[in-house]
Amino acid sequence: MKARQFARELSRRKVVRVAMLYGVVAWVLIQLADVIFPALALPDWTIRLFVILAIMGLPLALLLSWFFDLTPEGVTRTESLDDASTSSDPAPSAASDTATSAGTGASANSPQAAPVVGAAPSEKSIAVLPFVDMSESGDSEYFSDGVTEEILNALTRVRHLHVASRTSAFAFKGKDLDIRTMADELNVATILEGSVRKAGTRLRITAQLINAADGYHLWSETYDRELEDVFEVQDEIARSIVEALKVQLDMRATPHLVTQATRNMDAYTLYLKGRYVYNKFRREDLGQSLSFYEQALVADPGYARAYAGIADSWMSLADDWYSPEEAYPKAKEAAERAIQLDDSLAEAHTAVGKVLGWFEWDFQAAELALRRAVARSPSYAEAHYGLASVLPSNGNMEEGLAEIREALALDPLSSEFSGWVARFLLYSRRLEEAIEQCQETIRLDPQYYYAHVRMGNALLAMGKPEEALSAFREQATRTGDVVSVRAYEAQALAVLGRAEEAREILDALENEERYVRPEFLAGAYGELGDLDRAFEKLDEALEARSAGLVYLHIDPAYDSLHDDPRFEGIVSRVGLKSG
Repeated sequence: MKARQFARELSRRKVVRVAMLYGVVAWVLIQLADVIFPALALPDWTIRLFVILAIMGLPLALLLSWFFDLTPEGVTRTESLDDASTSSDPAPSAASDTATSAGTGASANSPQAAPVVGAAPSEKSIAVLPFVDMSESGDSEYFSDGVTEEILNALTRVRHLHVASRTSAFAFKGKDLDIRTMADELNVATILEGSVRKAGTRLRITAQLINAADGYHLWSETYDRELEDVFEVQDEIARSIVEALKVQLDMRATPHLVTQATRNMDAYTLYLKGRYVYNKFRREDLGQSLSFYEQALVADPGYARAYAGIADSWMSLADDWYSPEEAYPKAKEAAERAIQLDDSLAEAHTAVGKVLGWFEWDFQAAELALRRAVARSPSYAEAHYGLASVLPSNGNMEEGLAEIREALALDPLSSEFSGWVARFLLYSRRLEEAIEQCQETIRLDPQYYYAHVRMGNALLAMGKPEEALSAFREQATRTGDVVSVRAYEAQALAVLGRAEEAREILDALENEERYVRPEFLAGAYGELGDLDRAFEKLDEALEARSAGLVYLHIDPAYDSLHDDPRFEGIVSRVGLKSG
């Protein structure tokens, strides 16, 4: 076992905590013995014996803490690293969710499915690579991607199974790499690959499960069916994988891993086209995805996943391209309709939780909704990300950082989640770590502009405005039509004393036709010493309920405003709690 892995095991098994607690208790008892033993007329050697016994008991206590743990169910044997990486509790009920949310804020549903970073992958771990479109016309990629995503989503609902997220798995689309390399990148032990051939109403799907360590096939199958049988095939594939990996599954509680969400194949096809363009994450594609989802609902008004898709699209459009008051209510309305039709949809619960936290600022309700989303789909990285995003507003920054790391473990090639780890390190004032994480994020995706933004934020907080300005100008070449982040460049210029240049940028943003996040401007005005204008912008952000305000109390970008009594008033109005 490597040194870093051993150190993580000491922490996971609570050995360090036991050592500290043992030391405190032993010291208190020795002090009491020093007072009580003479009063009882005991000889001096009894005190020395007591001290020796206390010292001798420490190794025994540490040994016991390595192998055993004290839980609400009593003393239990601590699982090995591989077992711990795949264990989780049964999904809690809504009542238990409520109780936990009102309690300490510890993650009630946080699964242990994601492997410990740096550890060997669990045998019960899988990545579902994009199925290849083998249709003669070559125009059914949206369908093959959709089949892949359906199987992947089904597997994320299986407890004790670690499933690499879609973003990471699809990063290998079209790349000619060996199975072992891809498995190592995704930290999984098995790979599912396959192909889809669609011809009229006929469908052929092939799938094979491969052991990454030796390249052997654990299972393979070919399905020749009618198009309308696609849901049944997806369910058979998911169940075959669960069986091949020997994952325990309660057949009574989970009669189907994939359910037939609609009987209208036109609606299903339109939904898959919507997901296909949505996953490109560009403004025009997100708008097109909304059109496909709405067409799917015309074909089947009761199609829950189409409503969930609309919610996802509006969530992605909010803040950067549409004002919060325009986008978030539409997202919530669609997500709530999806839940009415199908309460099992983790993506809909995730969208509701995000809106509650990011827009309505009901952070307790948001946390509860997102814990439910995690419970419904333990390997759904987006649910962990959503939960992470609201925890700092409830004063739980450390748990928030743990949850976003969980999301990144499930989706290790996600530049967005990597960037959010950097963001939370920045908010925790762990600035050097934040910069290192930004560099890792840029390695994953040099075009992810927010990595350059967070690096600039961290450098500015470290008192390095020249380097911060370079980082902000670097991101300016990558932002496209997201104009709000130019305010950070103005902020760095203000710190450097280049007020005229800073105001030129701010004036341009003030006259911008596209939506500009007012809280970003506030930070720059604060560095210029124009506090009245800064708080005017924060008031505008309050009125618009801009999502950036949920981190107002911990974001270094607003440090220049902290001494003004108006600042605490805004923090209080948002309802933020310090950790």
